[in-house]
Amino acid sequence: MLDFVVCVGGIYVCFLTWSALQERVTTAAYGADHQRFRFTIVLNLLQAMAGSLVGFVYIRAIQRKPMLQMTKHRWKRFFQVALLNSTASPFGYMALRYINYPTMTLAKTCKMVPVMLMNKVLYRRHYPAYKYAVVAMITAGVSAFMLFKSNSKKGGIEAVENSLYGLFLVLINLAIDGAVNSTQDQVFAEDKEITGQHMMCLMNLCSSALMALWLLNPFNPELSSALTFLYSHPRALVDIGMFAVCGALGQCFVFYTLASFGSLTLTTVTVTRKFLTILISVFYNGHKLNPRQWSATGLVFSGISLDVYMKQMAKQAVVKAIDNEKPVSQELEDEMEEAIAEDGPLEAREIPELVALRTGAAIGGDDAGIGEVRRRRLVDAAAT
Repeated sequence: MLDFVVCVGGIYVCFLTWSALQERVTTAAYGADHQRFRFTIVLNLLQAMAGSLVGFVYIRAIQRKPMLQMTKHRWKRFFQVALLNSTASPFGYMALRYINYPTMTLAKTCKMVPVMLMNKVLYRRHYPAYKYAVVAMITAGVSAFMLFKSNSKKGGIEAVENSLYGLFLVLINLAIDGAVNSTQDQVFAEDKEITGQHMMCLMNLCSSALMALWLLNPFNPELSSALTFLYSHPRALVDIGMFAVCGALGQCFVFYTLASFGSLTLTTVTVTRKFLTILISVFYNGHKLNPRQWSATGLVFSGISLDVYMKQMAKQAVVKAIDNEKPVSQELEDEMEEAIAEDGPLEAREIPELVALRTGAAIGGDDAGIGEVRRRRLVDAAAT
């Protein structure tokens, strides 16, 4: 019980603080001259460096395992993921110049909508009926949230805060994130020795190298401008440092929670954490939501909760069928695959029920394959 409280508390503290600091760093006016920190590549570099360092410490000090033996091919694959990951983040930071933080948090819950749309159009995939209901609830909720924004005397500022351009930037961010997930899928599929912790450490290391090369370009003034800003506004340096450390430590709690308590627990914590993020942003930073926007927010999270519940029901049905040595229907197998595959790059290979479904192994016990799968699980959504 103590482990559970520590894990959940760690995720809440780290990522709620991380979210608050992300909004502060990207939107706050520092100093008497009221300047904003606009150097997103420097911010990404510091976050990547912290993630790589904490990932290394997690592997060596907590897991007490050796680092992955690197080959030319492995370096190539990690740099591919790092390049995509480094490209995605700036769009999210830039979006905060045009939409407020609650809007961006809510918009990011729509990630499954373009995924389903593209799979339906390009690959003719079929989804269970509840998936369409979930998409309808989320889409309607986000649309209503935007439509029912508060009318303000500062109409121009309000329009900028919730502009379509800001949402467009969020969509680009989500699209590139999807490419990151797909590339990670391929990396994990082709190399069974790579774990989520290796990905955290080495992807961030490669990202740091790429961004450092970009910033050290003599024709790029961002690094020198950022250093000048941080020298003149030391408070920003404190906020950025805490932001980077909280994000990296939060990932460690994600790994441990998923390995110890399973994906449903982590997904539930993630959903409630995102809702609390909106609440903190509203009350701490003074964003105003009217009753209709609160209703729209509730509709979005009701849709997410329905999705979580139905996924868990599918997993339990598979477990029961395997335990009773009964055949699993193709429809249920497809539903299980679709539900898990949407969660993140490691989910489809890291859920014991799905591994058993594919291999015919029993659930539970000390099967080495299942044990290795348990150690690799991570849901990317927990840290977004």
